[in-house]
Amino acid sequence: MIVISGPSGVGKDSVLRALKQSPLPIYHVITANTRCPRPDEKEGVDYFFVSHEEFERMIANNELIEYSHVYGDYKGVPKSQIRKALDSGKDVVLRLDVQGAEKIKKMYPEAILIFLTPSNQEEWYQRLGGRTHSQEKDMDQRIATVIKELESAKEFDYIVVNAQGKLNAAITNIEAIITAEHHRTYQHRIEI
Repeated sequence: MIVISGPSGVGKDSVLRALKQSPLPIYHVITANTRCPRPDEKEGVDYFFVSHEEFERMIANNELIEYSHVYGDYKGVPKSQIRKALDSGKDVVLRLDVQGAEKIKKMYPEAILIFLTPSNQEEWYQRLGGRTHSQEKDMDQRIATVIKELESAKEFDYIVVNAQGKLNAAITNIEAIITAEHHRTYQHRIEI
């Protein structure tokens, strides 16, 4: 189980889209989300977009392996997706926020956590500022959250820089991490 995480605006979705093209045997787990889709996102491909009521029903029925409430919306991983991924025999890749990654590591210490970071603070501000849904108040909240998330980076197994315009370099590094993990003397097995 490989978890791709990092602060908002670091390019987690772009990395996941690129990893889907990788020759490595990867199963991308689709998470549930209550926010509205962005213009380039597709239902059932990038996320399962559900209402707050539906998400709360999923929580009540214990259908999620983990979930969090971030910026007023819920995000979570349906257990059915994890079971399907593990049954595929491929490497399971999850795209989670930092809170979700920390929860997965506590539940499954064998999970491999990769923290994505931009090359510098200025680049990160540019990425967030370009989002049409970002507002001044929202930006202040995101900056405060990112400061806390960056402190968590040391708890991750790997840090990969996803520099603007250099997505291929980040993908090459992630593929190298996955390949190296397959050559460990002790293999990471996850059971749910």
